[in-house]
Amino acid sequence: MARFTENRWTSAIIPALLIHIPIGTVYCWSVFKQLIADRLHASPASVEWGFSLAIFFLGMSAAFAGPMVEKNIKKSALVSMVCFVVGFAGTGVSIALNFLPGVFICYGAIMGIGLGVGYLTPVKNLMLWFADNKGLATGIAVAGFGLAKAIASPLMEYLIGTVGLVSMFFILAAVYAVMMFVGFLLIKRPAGWVYDPATSHVSRKTILKKPVFWGIWIAFYINITCGLALISQEKDILHDVLRAFPQYANLSPAKFAAAISGIIGLVLAVDSVFNTAGRVGFSTLSDHLKRRETVYQVIFIMSIAVCLLQIFTNSIGNALLWAVLAMLFLVNAGYGGGFSTLPVLLDQHFGTKTVSTTHGLTLSAWAFAGLSGNQLASFVVAHAPDQAHRYAALIPVLTGLFVVALISISLVKYCLLYTSDAADDK
Repeated sequence: MARFTENRWTSAIIPALLIHIPIGTVYCWSVFKQLIADRLHASPASVEWGFSLAIFFLGMSAAFAGPMVEKNIKKSALVSMVCFVVGFAGTGVSIALNFLPGVFICYGAIMGIGLGVGYLTPVKNLMLWFADNKGLATGIAVAGFGLAKAIASPLMEYLIGTVGLVSMFFILAAVYAVMMFVGFLLIKRPAGWVYDPATSHVSRKTILKKPVFWGIWIAFYINITCGLALISQEKDILHDVLRAFPQYANLSPAKFAAAISGIIGLVLAVDSVFNTAGRVGFSTLSDHLKRRETVYQVIFIMSIAVCLLQIFTNSIGNALLWAVLAMLFLVNAGYGGGFSTLPVLLDQHFGTKTVSTTHGLTLSAWAFAGLSGNQLASFVVAHAPDQAHRYAALIPVLTGLFVVALISISLVKYCLLYTSDAADDK
């Protein structure tokens, strides 16, 4: 037991962070998206597919990588490192060659596969090493994914300013290769754990036939879709709010952008903090609750409340900045918390032995949300009846979706029984 306690940080937590922090930089896309568009003489909308494809391949590769992670965690860590680093460096090569399809292939497909396999790899390992605090353990690791944006964004901007866009990709690819390789060397299962194909194998068709799986999948999908829809419009929402302030009302667009750049940067940084805190906080809370669905209920009720606040006060139109910030920060916290609580919720219903497979299948929701979240927001904003306050039109849509998610997870909690798969293997 002493050896177990001594090694779980170097065998689980540290390698998880060394893998998740590099792959979490996928959320730094906005740092260089416009630069790629300018360099390749392409529209930002067309370049945006690089990010959408990365999230799609993340979710779909995770859906199929579960059995590999169950069987051989070393292999999955190595596959993740190779795909992520090759894809990231290949993006730099594609930009240097002015080849936009290369960005889609490298950043979207190849790096996306590395993201999915890497995201899934440490999760079950953490749950095995921290059997008494599974939520806390997965929350800490997944927090690395959320915190990566705050760490990497300023570093990327510095490198772009000093060595250029293409060299930035090459330098960071080398840094991430070292980090992920060390993670690959360190990560290992607890002593005495042996892969048992008889108990660790689970039929995907069997899982997909269970209503409890789809109840969780729908709730998870909606939480990501709403989170991405709001996150994708954060800057524009803040622009609308701040433009109504008297001190900014008569400024030219250039002066206005310069005047509020610091405020926008601060808000986005605090967003990252709330996202990370939600990943650790909500998953830790789940360790102290009898049913982990309760955490999702809290997330959805909180999100509905802050969205209703916008509707009843019309705060975007009236520039009630505090109410808008409350919505952005708390939805971001719930967005992060939904990710970190998912593995332990699946563990509750399907058991630890098959959690890599069930977690991977559920992450397919991330793939589809990555395609629908931004597009939903763009469609609603473009067709808003009041274009002066067009971003306010998004809030009622998000409210309705959060209500559907709350109903879905409540059905899992109150109406659907535990699956027979959830053996006492925890």
